[in-house]
Amino acid sequence: MKRERLGSRLGFILLSAGCAIGCGNVWKFPWMAGEYGGGSFVLVYLLCLVVLCLPIMTMEFALGRASQTSIVKMYQKMEKPGQKWHIHGYASLFGNICLMAFYTVVAGWMIYYFWMFLTGKSADLTFGGMISNPGVNVLFLAIVVVVGFLVLSFNLQGGLERVTKYIMLALFGLLVVLAVRSITLSGAKEGLNFYLLPDFGKINGKVVVAAMNQAFFTLSLGIGSMSIFGSYIGKDRSLLGESVNIAVLDTTVAIMAGLIIFPACFTYGVEVNDGPSLLFNTMATVFNNMEGGRIWGTLFFLFMVFAAMSTVFAVFENILACVRELTGWSRKKGCVICGIGIFLLGLTTALGYSVLPFHPFAEDSAFLDLWDFLVSTNLLPVGSLVFVIFCCSKRYGWGWDNFLAEANTGKGLKFPKWLKPYCKYVIPVVIAFLYIYGLVTYKWN
Repeated sequence: MKRERLGSRLGFILLSAGCAIGCGNVWKFPWMAGEYGGGSFVLVYLLCLVVLCLPIMTMEFALGRASQTSIVKMYQKMEKPGQKWHIHGYASLFGNICLMAFYTVVAGWMIYYFWMFLTGKSADLTFGGMISNPGVNVLFLAIVVVVGFLVLSFNLQGGLERVTKYIMLALFGLLVVLAVRSITLSGAKEGLNFYLLPDFGKINGKVVVAAMNQAFFTLSLGIGSMSIFGSYIGKDRSLLGESVNIAVLDTTVAIMAGLIIFPACFTYGVEVNDGPSLLFNTMATVFNNMEGGRIWGTLFFLFMVFAAMSTVFAVFENILACVRELTGWSRKKGCVICGIGIFLLGLTTALGYSVLPFHPFAEDSAFLDLWDFLVSTNLLPVGSLVFVIFCCSKRYGWGWDNFLAEANTGKGLKFPKWLKPYCKYVIPVVIAFLYIYGLVTYKWN
């Protein structure tokens, strides 16, 4: 099967950023910041991006570009005879599927809220009412899956790359407009102080673990979501610079999402630690009480739809690429079968608050929490650890010299050779420690 290519460097950057930019930035990041102390969480999150995520993202891109294949075939091509690294390839495919088991439903929530504001039916709109309505959840899950795989059924450049470019440009335009509007609200000062000024007394082990897991989640690191796009690009640009560009775009969206939400929280007296419902409850309250709120609400949730769908497209492509390489199916056949599978799995989350009550952890937990636990708390940090060890170990893996040669091929920012001890010893120890600490302190009940 001939390897497809992206048409331009801009397409690669926007597509990779689109995978990173999504519900993790505009839905999960604000409620995590609200729950873990505002500016304190943001500070640790930014540190995790720089000291952990940039090296790991560069490694993912390097592995993808060197192997020219998806994550399930990558290790089989690059590991030494008799080694078992390829097990992580299958675990990564499983991780992408688990992510879409709940992410598609959350994306459907965004579309539903957008539709309700667009049609002027937002007055009685509540998060609890939405998630407990099985018809709404199943319908909008179906819309997300159908639209996602319909776009992917076209070739890479004509479908995914073209659509993602328009989505990302529209997303950034809406983001600026909404952020400017929000910081003019009466409670903006208090909201910005909470969000941007760190209280060092609030930084503890749980905050650090939450920030690391969120950093991996927002950049989709550890499950091959970035390596697949590395396999679609040429060798004219070095990879650290591309990683920096994508991380900057991703972080800009996350920070600006908070600039939209927290001034609104403090203006309208909404609790900032409202958890996963924060964005929906907060912004519905804000727009229903704001002059011209229907217009602003429609624009805001249109922005949310763009953010969510950019990631849906990218992760669907990763799943599709893996499945096609395992089966030899055409793009269209793979889209149909993968779409049906993702829809059926997504029903667990869509119906998890109504007809399929399941409480894996606390009494108020549901399937969404289980899928998120598997992905965010386990597969992302463990997968990132595997990538680092594979790229740094010459004896057991690909080796530092091979990684460095691939990462630094082409024009642009070079990955420093002197970072080898840091990447080989410090990053694995930090990830392993925080992962174990996170499991021990997890809210199991």
